[in-house]
Amino acid sequence: MTRTAAVEPRSAAWPIVASGLVALAVAMGIGRFAFTPLLPLMVRDGTLSPAAGAEWAAANYVGYFLGALTAAWFAGDPRRGLLLSLLGVALTTLAMGAIGTGTVPLLGLGLRAAAGVFSAWALVCASGWCLAELARRQSGQAGAWIYTGVGLGIALAGLLTWLGGRQSGRGLWLELGALAGVGALFVWAQSPLASAGADTRTARLTERAAASAAPPSRGRQLSLVVCYGTFGFGYIVPATFLPSMARALAPDPLVFGLTWPLFGLAAALSVAAVARFAPGGSRQRIWALAQGVMALGTALPLVVQTLPAIALSAVLVGGTFMVATMAGLQLAREARPDNPTPLLARMTAAFAAGQIAGPLLVRAIGPGRWGGWDALGWTGAVATLLLVLTALWLWRSDRPAPEGRAPA
Repeated sequence: MTRTAAVEPRSAAWPIVASGLVALAVAMGIGRFAFTPLLPLMVRDGTLSPAAGAEWAAANYVGYFLGALTAAWFAGDPRRGLLLSLLGVALTTLAMGAIGTGTVPLLGLGLRAAAGVFSAWALVCASGWCLAELARRQSGQAGAWIYTGVGLGIALAGLLTWLGGRQSGRGLWLELGALAGVGALFVWAQSPLASAGADTRTARLTERAAASAAPPSRGRQLSLVVCYGTFGFGYIVPATFLPSMARALAPDPLVFGLTWPLFGLAAALSVAAVARFAPGGSRQRIWALAQGVMALGTALPLVVQTLPAIALSAVLVGGTFMVATMAGLQLAREARPDNPTPLLARMTAAFAAGQIAGPLLVRAIGPGRWGGWDALGWTGAVATLLLVLTALWLWRSDRPAPEGRAPA
């Protein structure tokens, strides 16, 4: 293929953006996070206990971590990996509809772990395939918009469970599974068969040529890893239990179910705002601000136990978790443009460990109250403290990009 043929018109970018956006909406909004608004409904139906819910959430995070470690299997054909993972999300979501009061408990654990694996594969494959295809079409700046799909998927799944909250949880799982199947078919139909593999080598050479600064010290890299792991721990408790907190204050699903659509909508709008208005800002300062605002969201339910406070917490945490994700991973690539993979891997591992630790800490503390707080309260207090400390470090240790080198 000649150089001229390899460059496609900018108008050809929209199917790629649409495919990536829908893929992330299915993989993350349904595969990873649909369990959050459905947890209180399954508890209401008697098919799941709160303690088992924490274990199922942890299984999903473990699966996500394993999926991230094995996603390199699809490096040669990320589009195939994307379609396979979306099919897996649809099937595991449909299978959740078969869980009843007499179902073997390990089935739910296995399905949530498998959904985590498929979600991680989809995220990695969608990012690798979509961004490379957009670069081939000279539309690389449009790549940030595919990540709005995460928030839109969360909002859509939350809206469906909110409007259908008086249905059984099993029925809602089936509806979400059908929706995931439709999304997978859309991505298959819209995504062209062209592979961006021919441009991968050129992109890597360009990136290495741009690396003009020495890599950061081991201590600084470790600090970034710790901050990213803290972010994983800090956001996961509200991301898992906000609807359950709201249900304790208002048992009507048409009331407490509204918190999750707010969470997803805030995530989508915040990513779009950063992509539109701060494309060249300091990634570390953006990350610090996101982590600080997130700390406000985790602290709010500790001092104000009302539905408006829970809703505001959903907006504060939902409006920052995807911004922190984008900024943190972009900072890793900026810090090590010559070879970012090891740092990205350590940050991803720390993030997954933080996600796993959150629900397990809730489980370990167990029922009862100490000092006026239950398990969710104490876990939220620890998360708030750690988020504040890491946000301060990120802000104070920010280093401007070397002259002549723009942020990644």
